[in-house]
Amino acid sequence: MNSFVLGGAFGLFTAGLDPNLGFDPVKHGADYQPSAREVLREMATRGKSYAKNFAAIGAMFAGTECIIESYRGVSDWKNGTMSGCVVGGAIGMRAGVKPGLLGCAGFAAFSSAIDYFLR
Repeated sequence: MNSFVLGGAFGLFTAGLDPNLGFDPVKHGADYQPSAREVLREMATRGKSYAKNFAAIGAMFAGTECIIESYRGVSDWKNGTMSGCVVGGAIGMRAGVKPGLLGCAGFAAFSSAIDYFLR
C-alpha cells in the first residue's frame, strides 16, 4: 500500500513538471492550450500508472525478501540486498542479460543503502 501511495504521488509530481503532459502538438496544434479537465485527467492517468508500477515492484521486493528471510532464518541487511538483486535482475532481464546484471547490482546497492541508513 505504501508503494502504491508513493508511486501515485511521484506520478503526480512528474506530471506537474512535464510541460506537454502527453498532448501531441501535431494532433492538437503548436499553440493548443489544454483545459484544466484534460490536464487533471492526464495527471490522474500518470499517477495511477506510477502507483501500479511502484506497488508491483514493492510487492515483488517484499515477497522475495520474506522468502529469503524464511529460508535463511536470519533477519539482517543481507536479505534486502539479495532480494534487491533478484528483483532488479528480474526487471532488467526483460531487456537482456547485461541489463539484468546491471539491474541486479543497482537494486542490490540501493537496497543495501536504504537498509544501512534506515536501520
